[in-house]
Amino acid sequence: MTQTSHAGAAEPFGTRLHRAMSERGAFCVGIDPHAALLAEWGLTDDVAGLERFALTVVEAVAPLCSVVKPQSAFYERFGSRGVAVLERVVEESRAAGALVLLDVKRGDIGSTSQAYADAYLDPSSPLACDAITASPYLGFGSLDPMVETAQRHGAGVFVLALTSNKEGPEVQHARVDDGAGPAGERVADRVLAHLRRLNAGAEPLGSFGAVVGATIGDAGADLDFGGPVLAPGFGAQGGTVADLARIFGSRVRHVLASSSREVLRLGPDPVAMADAVRRTHDELASLVRPLR
Repeated sequence: MTQTSHAGAAEPFGTRLHRAMSERGAFCVGIDPHAALLAEWGLTDDVAGLERFALTVVEAVAPLCSVVKPQSAFYERFGSRGVAVLERVVEESRAAGALVLLDVKRGDIGSTSQAYADAYLDPSSPLACDAITASPYLGFGSLDPMVETAQRHGAGVFVLALTSNKEGPEVQHARVDDGAGPAGERVADRVLAHLRRLNAGAEPLGSFGAVVGATIGDAGADLDFGGPVLAPGFGAQGGTVADLARIFGSRVRHVLASSSREVLRLGPDPVAMADAVRRTHDELASLVRPLR
């Protein structure tokens, strides 16, 4: 259920995220049941293994971290029974106090975009989450149904901006000369400009975030857009605390560092996974503390 303010209106996601990061830290744990991880845990690659894996992770990390991020595809591959497990992950993570960012990277137009918004951002849906990831590459305006639904229900949207996969620059670094922004503006910078508009005036943090990889090197972009940043690639994929400081500077206080394997490979031991969350929280807190 979407949390509400004392006035009864939906409390903005940005407000809830800012509070969660202040209380629980800036570490986002991905709950991604790769087939290889199921095997490492000694589990079968079926719905039973999926359920055991996912709910063990939820029990270990959701009471500790500010945000959990299940990747929808790893549940969808098992069909309706896998999606039912995802519903439990969402419900039990939120019951433990974590915000749920569902990694779906949806992007479509019109009624289809609205249907995605209804599925993930409307509190009446069994898959309703606090926020989702979305792709703007059918044009940022194609995300309007998601944006409007998020605003109506106090949810959030993290939009792909500067990802660290090697194919990303082909689109994200392309130059735009359509008269709607500065001549030669990169597509990624245009995405950030749209987010800046959506977050204008929001305090203490806007509800519309950007996905910026923790291993991108030099961002070369104005990351002061008023909303949160999801930085995947932290930990096992190579991103370090030093990388976060270099890429984000003073904006690092609004960065959610995201990792999955760094924690999940320690399973099925829930104590080891919980300890890893605590250690990472302390590392990230040491990065932010001098800025306060």
